[in-house]
This record gives sequence, C-alpha cells and structure tokens, in this order.
Amino acid sequence: MISRYTRPEMAAQWTEEAKLGRWLEVELAVCRSWNRAGVIPDEDLAQIEGKAGFSVERTRQIEETTNHDVVAFLTDVAEHIGPASRWVHYGMTSSDVLDTAMGVGLKRAGVVLLAGQAALTSTLRDMALEHAEVACVGRTHGIHAEPTSFGFKLASHAFESRRNEERLARALEGAAVGSLSGAVGTYATLPPQVEAEVMGELGIGVEPAATQVVARDRLSELMNAIAVAGSSLDRLATELRHLQRTELREAEEAFTKGQKGSSAMPHKRNPITAERISGLARVLRGNALASLENVALWHERDISHSSVERVVVPDSFTLIDYLLYKTRSLLEGLVVYPERMLEVLESSHGLVYSQRVLLALVDTGLTREDAYTLVQRNGLASWDSGRPLRDLLGEDTAVTDRLDGQTLDAIFDPQWYTRNLDTVWERVRDL
Repeated sequence: MISRYTRPEMAAQWTEEAKLGRWLEVELAVCRSWNRAGVIPDEDLAQIEGKAGFSVERTRQIEETTNHDVVAFLTDVAEHIGPASRWVHYGMTSSDVLDTAMGVGLKRAGVVLLAGQAALTSTLRDMALEHAEVACVGRTHGIHAEPTSFGFKLASHAFESRRNEERLARALEGAAVGSLSGAVGTYATLPPQVEAEVMGELGIGVEPAATQVVARDRLSELMNAIAVAGSSLDRLATELRHLQRTELREAEEAFTKGQKGSSAMPHKRNPITAERISGLARVLRGNALASLENVALWHERDISHSSVERVVVPDSFTLIDYLLYKTRSLLEGLVVYPERMLEVLESSHGLVYSQRVLLALVDTGLTREDAYTLVQRNGLASWDSGRPLRDLLGEDTAVTDRLDGQTLDAIFDPQWYTRNLDTVWERVRDL
C-alpha cells in the first residue's frame, strides 16, 4: 500500500523483514519440536538457535538465482548457521512455513485491527449519546420521511461497528491457523505431534486436513469481513457527505487552518475525508473478490493464490487500519449544526408529520383509506403551494370536524417521534 494510506503500526506487520522473521520463527519452533522428539541433537539445536539469522538483501540476492523465495531464505539462514543447518526445514515443504507464518502474521495484525475497530465503536457510542436529543429529519429514498435524531442515526452505525468487531474476531480466529503436514498433507515426513507442539508454541490453530496448503476459504472469509467493515465505513461516510451538501449543511468535516478546498473556487469546503473513505472501501471490496478467486486451487496445491495474496492481504489490512483511523478522526472533528437540522426538518412545511395526522384521524373513527386521501390531498397542496401543512389542515373542515386546533398543534412536535428510544439508549450505553 502506498505511504499516503499507511499507518506505521500496521505497516510494520507486513514488511519483508517481519515476514521473513515469522518464517524463521516457524523453522526454529519446528527444530525445537524435532529436538524434543530426539531427532535433532542438543548441540545442533544450540548452534541453530544461537546462529540463525537472515538478511532481506541476501535472501533477495539468492532468489535471483533460485527463483524460489523459500529456498533462497533457507540458503541465507544456512549461511548463518553452518553445518547444523541441515536440520532446518527438516521434513517440511514450502507451504508449511508460508501458511503457518501467515497464520502468525494474521493473528498479530489482527490485534491492531480489532483495537482500531473497537475504538471506532466507542467513538460512535459516545457521539450517539451526546446527540440523542438533536432533532433532524429522517429520509427514505432521499426524501423527507419523519423526524428522528442525529444521535439515533449514529447509534445504528455504532451497533454496526460492534458487529464488525465480532465478525472480524471470528474471521481472524478462523484464518489464524497453520499446517505442518508435508508435501501433500499426509504427515509422512512430519508427525502430527510436531504440528501440535509448534502451533501451540506459536499460539495459532491447526488446519485439520490440509492438502499442502491451508484451505483458502479461511482467508477469503477474513478478507470479506474486512470488506464488510470497509463498506460500513462507506455507509457512514456517505451519510456525512450528504449532510454536508450546501443546501443541507447539517454537519460538516472540520476545516483546518490553512486548508484549501479548491484550486479554482476559494469558497469550497469539500467532504474530502468522507470521499476518501468511500473510495478506498471500493479497493477493499475488490480485494475481497480476488480472495474468493483464490479458494479454488488445483488438486493438493498450486501457487496461483500466492501472487495475489502478496498484494491483497497486506494492502487490505493496511487500508482498513487507515480507514478506521480516518473515520474516527472525521467523527471527532465533525461540526454538527442542530439549529440547521431543525430548519431542514421544517423546510418541507410540516409534511413529515403526515402519518401522525393520518393516525389521529383513524383514531376518530375514519377509515384508513379516507384518512389517507384527506391527508394526502392537503400534503400535495402544501408541497405545491409552499404553505404549511398545519395551516391547510386547519382550513379543511373535513379535518377540523374531527381534530381541534390544540390537537393539531400537538401533532407537529418532532420530539414525539423519539419518545420511545430510551430502550435504544440503554443498548447504546451497553456497547
């Protein structure tokens, strides 16, 4: 991933140095298991553990000849160790080290990822409670529907963020597994005991029936969970982008001192962060599709997945980490305009209260069909004329014969629509 969309802590999990370091961890753990089994002599293990090392540059140099990265790495390690290196990679095939090290990497990167997702949940929870009483209009199909509150909008996103925490945790646990079962997974050259000991030491799970590789449905599930998390950020960003439109301006991104919104128009204050979040979420969804393509491999193994994963796995982890951070920053700097939200709510002349008028008429004994016709007639007249719906209803004897002025006035109250949300706020507090 390019540095523009990269944060150091997550990036550190996916450097070449970190990757080869995990390879070495796996190789040394296997050597220790073979030693306990009586295969590798104590003095050779001491030499292996005392001298084992690698150089990214040297491994790359050797790979120019071998055209095989694991062989190049093993040659590099052997140059550090000396004669005892004959035991390194004993009984193993490349996928044993690659997939097991990948499992370790996923687990470690997952710690960073889950912390970022949890931090976003906390931010959304706090903001939802802060803005619980801020009235605004709810929209369906982009059209004014009924009153809601800005906090309630954010509550939906807070619960979605918590679901993403749970979804990512499950997918990470499923993907953080390894396999040490040999060339076609039959344990012919590596007994199951070695695998069990090594996975226990590394703190990851075991693929119960590997071919030569860990089945890629695991990684694809994780990549799709990351894409879902990114799409959730996209949903939130899209909401905030709409609210910043000039004709609304119910909320807007922070605009810092010295910031410029347009090279041509000095007045512009654009939702650039929200747009960046929406755009990069598309990359995550594309990467998830690539991971689905990786599930179907030939027979016990091919390497068509390998080149893809070198790109999409580090990029997706790096991107979702960055997007979680940027979304949280966007929210923490968000400027909310409660007065403007109320103005926008009232800008449709009270049409948002039409259902409550309908129900009030039904309560008087009018059929739903007749009540609907009556309210719709006045609603359309309000929209066409720009006159408040309350005024038109007060002039319609078919309405006033059933509803007096005090009752009509009480109907046009946005707080009535959020009066039953205490249960939701308790749920939010429990997040």
